[in-house]
Amino acid sequence: MSKMKKIKTNKHPMQRLLQYGKTYRNLIWQAVTCSVINKIFDLAPPVLIGAAVDVVVNQQDSFIGKLGVNDVFNQLLILSFLSIIVWGLESLFQYTYERLWRNLAQNIQHNLRLDAYGHLQELELAYFEERNTGLLLSILNDDINQLEHFLDVGANEILQVMTTVVIVGAMFFIVTPGTAWMAMLPIPFILWGSITFQKLLAPRYADVREKVGLLNSRLSTNLSGITTIKSFTTEAYELDRLRHESQAYRKSNLKAIAFSSAFVPLIRMVILIGFTAILLYGGMEVVDGKLAVGNYSVLVFLTQRLLWPLTKLGQTLDLYQRSMASTNRVMKLLDTPLTIHSGTIALPTGTVKGKIELNNVNFAYQEGYPIIKNLSLNIPAGNRIGVVGSTGSGKSTLVKLLLRLYEIDHGEISLDDINIQDIYLGDLRKSIGLVSQDVFLFHGTAKENIAYGNNNASYREIIEAAKIAEAHEFIEQLPQGYDTIVGERGQKLSGGQRQRIAIARAILKDPPILILDEATSAVDNETEAAIARSLEKITAQRTTIAIAHRLSTIRHSDCIYVMEFGKIVEQGTHEKLLEKQGIYAGLWQVQTGVISEY
Repeated sequence: MSKMKKIKTNKHPMQRLLQYGKTYRNLIWQAVTCSVINKIFDLAPPVLIGAAVDVVVNQQDSFIGKLGVNDVFNQLLILSFLSIIVWGLESLFQYTYERLWRNLAQNIQHNLRLDAYGHLQELELAYFEERNTGLLLSILNDDINQLEHFLDVGANEILQVMTTVVIVGAMFFIVTPGTAWMAMLPIPFILWGSITFQKLLAPRYADVREKVGLLNSRLSTNLSGITTIKSFTTEAYELDRLRHESQAYRKSNLKAIAFSSAFVPLIRMVILIGFTAILLYGGMEVVDGKLAVGNYSVLVFLTQRLLWPLTKLGQTLDLYQRSMASTNRVMKLLDTPLTIHSGTIALPTGTVKGKIELNNVNFAYQEGYPIIKNLSLNIPAGNRIGVVGSTGSGKSTLVKLLLRLYEIDHGEISLDDINIQDIYLGDLRKSIGLVSQDVFLFHGTAKENIAYGNNNASYREIIEAAKIAEAHEFIEQLPQGYDTIVGERGQKLSGGQRQRIAIARAILKDPPILILDEATSAVDNETEAAIARSLEKITAQRTTIAIAHRLSTIRHSDCIYVMEFGKIVEQGTHEKLLEKQGIYAGLWQVQTGVISEY
């Protein structure tokens, strides 16, 4: 369950990011502390330089001389020793804060990606059907990587700028209260400009993230459909469409770049005013004897150290806004509410008998356009039933409802007299083996794809499942046998081979309920006959629902249901349905080419 579900959506992305990072509170404080201490030591060299100037100019009357060290060489030796300590500690804390911030960035991006993907897996199927895979990949990859980059670099820079302003400002007021205001004068204008730029940049970078999502979506779609692109010779057309998306992303970035690039030059001119004021006014104070030469050196160096790092605010602000736009997209994904919630009743696979009942079930993908209408169905445990009907009659939708990939609008579906909404979702789906018409194989070996979902299966069990599915023979003929890589989505295999591996995968799962959704649609007649023989074995002692266009694959079912427009219009055995001379008999005649003897 996502860690972000308790977080309110009206919070600023940075607030939500900090709340998300509560797990790493100690690591954050360690990183913050090291960044601050590093900056303190980084600001020490100008003070040491001022002390050195004071020693050279005033010698025994220098600040160190007044402490009892009269020899100039010894005074410089002390400063040299202090310099070694300061530089050494600065380097040590820089190493420490860089390591801490980078570890923090890696930990947060790792867990955030897992939380986002985990939440994504819990969302209903409709969420994915309404969105492009490329957009989701952009969030899980690009946006989270953008956030990681900010934690790597930006967070430390913001802290060090803040530390510089506080430390240097304090030193100015201690050393020379009369001129301190000159150095501090540009800071309110710089901060005001930073906040203004941030507000103006936010919508621009939100648009950038949106455009890069669309670009990734186009790339993902085209790479998935490369075979179709080649077969229709639309390479030039797709390149032009990609050019359009890439151009939109480029233009969006150019708008943000044109605006963000103006920040540093403008801030530089404001800084120049403060630096020049200290240079002139402080110099005259030295001439008039009101300010020591060493203190003047310190002020000049510290002014540069105070104001010049503020020019980096432009880059830091740019990085910050990009990361906040990305954070917002990730958080919106995590805020997406779950519409399908798991039940609480445990139903281990070994206890499932397989009795399925549907009572007055109604369902629509879109309100006002029902797909399933008042459907009632009773499937006794261990029975084999067939479901047929024209395209769009609701056959495959029925499968999705049984698996709770969608939630029904009205009615009830029960398994072994328990409402499936009350059953633990994992137990419900473990008890059902699905062989879909649209077979999906993962990029991996044939062996891994058969064992998918049952990783503890032995090699012998995998081979046995493949034999039952009539897949063993062709797998053995592959270049590396069961260790052959089948390619993304199984593209190295034929449709029939992919389907037989999918059947073997369902067999190895050994579920009490087996659903075959057009499981033989992509095989030849010979393979279909072989699979039919296999199904005789694997459907024994288990509830089987076979959805088919090829009526020959379901003719021996205990009962066959004919669906039209989301309703059961005919039901009975193969023989009885032929006797009725209804829809089923007409379909049989079309497929066989002759009128059956029945």
